[in-house]
Amino acid sequence: MKKDFVYLASASPRRSELLRQIGVPFQARPAEISEERLAGETPEAYVVRLAAAKAETIFASSAADARPVLAADTAVVLDGEVLGKPETEAEAAAMLERLSGRSHRVLTGVALRHAAGVETRLSESEVRFRATTAAERQAYCRTGEPFDKAGGYGIQGHAAVFVEELKGSYSGVVGLPLYETAALLERCGLGFWLTARAA
Repeated sequence: MKKDFVYLASASPRRSELLRQIGVPFQARPAEISEERLAGETPEAYVVRLAAAKAETIFASSAADARPVLAADTAVVLDGEVLGKPETEAEAAAMLERLSGRSHRVLTGVALRHAAGVETRLSESEVRFRATTAAERQAYCRTGEPFDKAGGYGIQGHAAVFVEELKGSYSGVVGLPLYETAALLERCGLGFWLTARAA
């Protein structure tokens, strides 16, 4: 993919930075879709479905050039409940209190829509927070970080000091698992830094 690129169906600066990290040329085209969870839908199925829907939406809107579209969706899951993006400081603080001193799962679905169809992958990680104090949680909320992030925190930001242990994919917790992303790109004949150097 020397002069080619993919569309990234996301406005997330974190996903953009991760794609740059592995040398994938892209153009960001955020997708607006309903993020309502279906009745009886598992968290795993939920993130994969949303990622595929985002990719399909942008692919359909740019069908004239038929470029591949990459999309992802991330969910923080605690006790089987999907924790969304908090809208208020009180909601963010309540989420952080629930995560305090406990382990939770972070699921990220990745989808690549191309001319032959859509392919998906799922990344699952486990994150354990140390016990946090109310003062720490309030201070973190005042940074503004929680409000556009699933579960109310960003592992790549100030909340890194809360993370006691991570099992799985760091990039998956950030929002775009690079192992799965690279595998999709390779299977579909697209490249990243390694394949670009080998060409």
